[in-house]
Amino acid sequence: VLVVLNTQLLDKRQEYFSGQCIGAVDVVFLSFLLLLDTNASSAAQLTEHPALRQYVDAAAKTELVKSTILSFYDCDSCSSIPLKRCLAVVSTSASHSGAHSVTAATQKTKQNKPVAASPAATPDPVKEERRISESEVLAAEQGWQQESVSCTKEIVTPVLPVSGERNILITSALPYVNNVPHLGNIIGCVLSADVFARFCRLRGDNVAYICGTDEYGTATETKAIAEGSTPKQICDKYHALHSDVYKEFNISFDHFGRTTTQSQTEIVHELFWDLEKAGNISRESVEQLYCDNCTRFLADRFVEGICPHIGCGYEDARGDQCDGCGKLVNAADLGKPRCKLCSATPRIKSSDHLFIDLPKIEPNLRKWFDVSSKEWSSNASTICNSWLRDGLLPRCITRDLKWGVPVPLEGYTDKVFYVWFDAPIGYLSITKEYTKDWEKWWKNPDEVQLYQFMAKDNVPFHGIIFPCTLIGSQKSWTRVSNLMATEYLNYEDGKFSKSRGVGVFGDQAMSTGI
Repeated sequence: VLVVLNTQLLDKRQEYFSGQCIGAVDVVFLSFLLLLDTNASSAAQLTEHPALRQYVDAAAKTELVKSTILSFYDCDSCSSIPLKRCLAVVSTSASHSGAHSVTAATQKTKQNKPVAASPAATPDPVKEERRISESEVLAAEQGWQQESVSCTKEIVTPVLPVSGERNILITSALPYVNNVPHLGNIIGCVLSADVFARFCRLRGDNVAYICGTDEYGTATETKAIAEGSTPKQICDKYHALHSDVYKEFNISFDHFGRTTTQSQTEIVHELFWDLEKAGNISRESVEQLYCDNCTRFLADRFVEGICPHIGCGYEDARGDQCDGCGKLVNAADLGKPRCKLCSATPRIKSSDHLFIDLPKIEPNLRKWFDVSSKEWSSNASTICNSWLRDGLLPRCITRDLKWGVPVPLEGYTDKVFYVWFDAPIGYLSITKEYTKDWEKWWKNPDEVQLYQFMAKDNVPFHGIIFPCTLIGSQKSWTRVSNLMATEYLNYEDGKFSKSRGVGVFGDQAMSTGI
């Protein structure tokens, strides 16, 4: 790192990284370099890089750095500051660099003329700046000097929430079993959740980190047809492959399960009947695409065509969602639709289906969203806000398929639930497979914080539809408090795609040693 910084200073031929005066970039680098300059051995490393040594010495002589040091400690040299003092200087330097011009302007105004009184509610950005306390500095110093950090409490399996303690439930988006997970899957929703889970455990929290394979829906059926096997065989094969990849990457799941279980069917049915009893399920005849060659309705991934959304025009949009713009799609609205199996042009045919009445649930969703979304990642809250801005519409939750959770309502027993209705419920059923006391996590909103990690295309289902399912059931379920969404990982100017086989996949990384 020092070699690179030294070279950059030589190449720039300027006094500081930001130019001719200290800027934000310099504050970042100086916070690191000042720490090096606190003892002889590390300071000697700076001496080996003349441009960097000159840079630190010049910065230490500036009024900005000197005033920062002197405002806290009676010394005039960085080298005389011990570690705990240096940590405080770093914090204060960062705050002063952002407010330096404001401070100067304020002082000048006070000297020259009185200033009109401002409203009491208007905060002074300089006065409001929080300083690190002596106890915090001491704690940081002790942590820095420790050789290793161990968990503050013994982890007992299964982990359960404890009243009065911090209970953290973490989920990574459930990957489809239509291929081996690629690096986009791992980075997008697994790695970040794993880091957070490890941090919470070190902090002494009660943590349950849950994930598993999403095994129902058209993605599984189309993969089975492509490989000449049954959906069940595909699920068994790829569940094992997913498990192996995550073990290779040392992901610290408390439990990695799957959705093709009896627990999944039971909980999906429970939630459906609660929605039905609350009057939040409606019936409607729907015009769908039907392939005469294959004698089947073309739900979701069984059909592709041109995205119907204005300004997109992506030619390979699926019947449920467009990879081009990320928006949800009604299969019947696709331009130039084609059967995924035989490429024939389908025709329109009517079929009766069940809908979750999102408009009816929307007022209660908005009340919850306004409070919860404050802790979400910015892209997650933006995506959900766009849905709420446009107003919610009833969402079809059944499909004319065979592979899925069967619908228990009379007259609809030949159908299955839409995969994005049952998939988020998989977090609940996988937790049930982990512990018989699963309801202590999922029916305990006052004691449990739920953190969910995913790629941005999963946000509408986790931030709108799944919460509507829980709210509409009129039961006290644990709902997401922190929803974290990542952008797509790109591969050769396009996004990684498991369904299209684009990217670097987990088994390749394992075999090549990447």
